[in-house]
Amino acid sequence: MLRSLRKCISNGRLRQVGRFLLTVGVFVFVGSAITFAQDSRRGQVFRDCPDCPEMVMVPPGSFQMGFEGGLEGRFEGPVRKVEISRAFALGRTEITNAQWRRFVAETGHPTGEKCAIWNVNRWTLVEGVSWTNPNDGRPIRENEPVVCVSWHDARAYVAWLSQLTGAPYRLPAEAEWEYAARAGKVGEFTWGNKAEDGCRVANIYDVSAQDPNRPFPVTSCNDRFTSIAPVASFEKNGFELYDMTGNVWEWMEDCYVMPAPSQPVDGKPQITNGCDRRVTKGGAWSSPIFWQRPTFRGRDDPNLMSHIFGFRIARDLSPDGAGSRRTTSH
Repeated sequence: MLRSLRKCISNGRLRQVGRFLLTVGVFVFVGSAITFAQDSRRGQVFRDCPDCPEMVMVPPGSFQMGFEGGLEGRFEGPVRKVEISRAFALGRTEITNAQWRRFVAETGHPTGEKCAIWNVNRWTLVEGVSWTNPNDGRPIRENEPVVCVSWHDARAYVAWLSQLTGAPYRLPAEAEWEYAARAGKVGEFTWGNKAEDGCRVANIYDVSAQDPNRPFPVTSCNDRFTSIAPVASFEKNGFELYDMTGNVWEWMEDCYVMPAPSQPVDGKPQITNGCDRRVTKGGAWSSPIFWQRPTFRGRDDPNLMSHIFGFRIARDLSPDGAGSRRTTSH
């Protein structure tokens, strides 16, 4: 994804391609069918230990995944029907600094000290930058999403949480994420077709975050945040999930191939080909708006750490949708 950005900037096509996608995407997505089970447990919030992340039950359903277009060399299709036959759980929010801090303290997991930051029109790997000081000029807040974590770090976290709780935690599949991000809605974005409506539900690259060193247009709305925001600062979606768009990119379990393979179409991750790259989804507070469409597919080195990359966790449930020993209201 980072190399693609540099290439588009150098070729002078970033703004042009973005406008094309924003125009074409409306036509493609209007009328795309999404169905999900009318289950009374939909949106149920639970946690498996008092300090564990809150999880939300996502019902089974089907949707049209993907988009017949994309950046040059970044095709987001083909559009295909995905059938998710079982309920699963997603983190209500992205994993926070407080939650990551506990993991590091209890496991001694080594955290890297070389994180990518945006520095005058380009990405730069900077020594001494880590999740504790992601270079935004102020101390981190415990309720902000952790950043400067790699795909391998995220996998280590879910392995630890699984061992701690005895529950089957993992990273989301790309199809699960896209389905849950839409939460029954169709449109170019998770909130509809108008980019400027995004500030109501997401921390996106808007007028409050505008930076002359970023060579792409801002979205003409104001979400009040100049950089990263505390989790759950915006409206939740129809599945009771927060921040599925914007704030920070989220690591998926899937390996990246393009075009997307015809299988699987059951919501499981593609982990056979292209595993030198992993899919990222959702965009960040500083990303161009057309990267924040739910169909956009980041393709990133699993060793990469960036100040706009974090993660959200998933969890398998039993066939009846149950899976928690402790529940909380929503």
